Amino acid sequence: MIAMPRRGMVLAAGLGTRMRPLTDATAKPLLEVAGRSLLDRALDHLDAAGVETVVVNTHWQAERVRAALAARIRPAIIESHEETLLETGGAVVRALPHLGPEPFYVVNGDAFWLDGVTPALARLAAAFDPEACDAVLLVHRAAQVPAYTGRGDFAVDPLGRVRRPREREIVPYLFAGVQLAAPSLFAGAPEGPFSTNLLWDRAIEAGRLTAVVHDGIWLHLSTPEDLAEAERLLSGRTSTLAMAR
Repeated sequence: MIAMPRRGMVLAAGLGTRMRPLTDATAKPLLEVAGRSLLDRALDHLDAAGVETVVVNTHWQAERVRAALAARIRPAIIESHEETLLETGGAVVRALPHLGPEPFYVVNGDAFWLDGVTPALARLAAAFDPEACDAVLLVHRAAQVPAYTGRGDFAVDPLGRVRRPREREIVPYLFAGVQLAAPSLFAGAPEGPFSTNLLWDRAIEAGRLTAVVHDGIWLHLSTPEDLAEAERLLSGRTSTLAMAR
C-alpha cells in the first residue's frame, strides 16, 4: 500500500478510428456519456482521488481538447502535444519528467467506470506494493460486458498476479483502461511510439505486474453502437451518475 498519488496522466491523443463517424471531427475523449464527456469523467475521478497534477497528451482535434481542458479549474493540467502519435507507452515515456519519481495513475481517455463501495483509484493505491510490483492494473470481468466475444486480456490469480492467455485459452478479465504505475515500469523503454503492452509483458515475466478486479460498473466503449448501448444502460441510473460528477 502506498499514499494516494498526486500525479497522473490521461491518454487523449488517439484517433478513435473504430468510433467513426463520431470521431471524424471530435476527439474520442470529448464524446459524451449521460451528458458529460469521457475526458471530464476521467479527470473527475482523478480530482476526487486527490490527484493535483495531470498530464494530458493531445494530437487529434488538439485545439478542441485544449479548450475543454482550459474550462476546468482542477486538477492542474500539463498538455503533452504529439505531432506524431506515440501510442500508449511512448506517450507516458515522453511525459515522465512531469510525472515525478513516485507511482502515478494512467487513465485511457475513453475509460468509463463508476466506482463500487471503495473508489477504484483508492483500491489501486491500496494494492500497490513497490517492493513487489511495477504496476497495478484495473481489470473487469469480461462476462459482465454486454456483447463482448473476445478471448479476454488477462488471468488473475487470488494474490492478484497477472498472466496472459495461453494458446486457445479464454481468460476472464479485460483491462479497464486504468493503471497505477511506477517509473520503474518504463525503465529501459524504447524510444518513439510503442504500446504499454510491451512493458506489461516484461513485468509479467519478472512477476511484477498485478491487478485489482473492478467491483463497480465499467463500460467498453469502442464503437458508436457501444456508445448508444451505454446511454441505454445508464438511462435509469441518473442519480448514480450525478453523484459521480
